[in-house]
Amino acid sequence: MAMNYSPSELMTITASRLLHDGDVVFVGVGMPNLACNLALRTHAPDLVLIYEAGVIGAQPARLPLSIGDPCLVSGAAAVCSMYEVFAFYLQRGFVSVGFLGGAQIDRFGNVNATVIGPYDHPKVRLPGSGGSAEIAAWADRTYLITPHQKRRFPEKCDFVTGAGFLTGRESRRATDIRGGGPQAIVTDLGVLEPDETGELVLTALHPGATIEQAAQNTGWALKVSPHLRTAEPPTAEELRLLREELDPQGVYLKGGA
Repeated sequence: MAMNYSPSELMTITASRLLHDGDVVFVGVGMPNLACNLALRTHAPDLVLIYEAGVIGAQPARLPLSIGDPCLVSGAAAVCSMYEVFAFYLQRGFVSVGFLGGAQIDRFGNVNATVIGPYDHPKVRLPGSGGSAEIAAWADRTYLITPHQKRRFPEKCDFVTGAGFLTGRESRRATDIRGGGPQAIVTDLGVLEPDETGELVLTALHPGATIEQAAQNTGWALKVSPHLRTAEPPTAEELRLLREELDPQGVYLKGGA
């Protein structure tokens, strides 16, 4: 049966379901932005959205196009400086969830958004950290959204921009950073979650995806959970909200069904 939704819609909706009502979420642009605003309109009406520019408790009437979009200010609980957001909210432990992205995510959930290749002579220079290094360190839990492609999932990142579990859970604990690290990576094939060592394992497949597809598109010998589940497909209402209310112009969801 042909899918009636795009990979971007699938990932956005799956990620939105990871959020709990009452979570305080550090929101980025793109699909994380859509996922948070979708959750706000469905199962998590008391979600608190924090944007890096300094907006606390944002209630955007439309999809914000950047972290500095003026629509974020209307109805917000507070507006402060970028420094205050990081120093007084994130570092003090008031942020439940951080959404991250990157060019590479490795076996232990470390994220690279800095360079492809050697740092001194990179093949590609990427946008860099922004706030992701801080978010990866201090948010109670982090989620990532990315297409499932082998080049995006190397066994070891070329550069660690944001800390996952480093070389395993014990190595992260040894740093004394408070955040809980990555809890789930949502891809267009399924969901990866860390095991007791911090290694990412396949815990869910999207309808129509296979273990073989996930394994072929991962740069290490991907382990599969003994409790592998099939993720729930998008509902008609979730798709309607994305297509008609959140991103009707297809700014982030190009190629939607």
